[in-house]
Amino acid sequence: MANSNLISLSAPQLESTLKANPIVILDFWASWCGPCRTFAPVFEKVAERHPDVLFAKVDTEAEPELAAEFQIRSIPTLMVFREDIVVYARPGALPEVAFDQLVTEVKALDMDQVRREIAEQEAEEGQQEG
Repeated sequence: MANSNLISLSAPQLESTLKANPIVILDFWASWCGPCRTFAPVFEKVAERHPDVLFAKVDTEAEPELAAEFQIRSIPTLMVFREDIVVYARPGALPEVAFDQLVTEVKALDMDQVRREIAEQEAEEGQQEG
């Protein structure tokens, strides 16, 4: 992992990492997972092309509490945070072109619009409960 924007992440670092970086992409993986090992070089290549984004690998065997906190049910799973908000979370490895496109789309998001949509969704859920 020669990229300075590619790290291994542990639970104690999570909150500060998410707050300190505008975009963080988490790759939940394990050494015994074949698809995870296949996706690793793709993750690293895309990280090289996006030095303004922090790419973090979370070993689910070493960090079971993080896997539990994010309800990781299968690996690999990608989670993308922009301004400390989850904007993408799906299991499965992406092909390099699709992953690169995802990163580009996340950079282009209008975060004010995302926050408005979240607020509207929370308001609707509140009305349904009431």
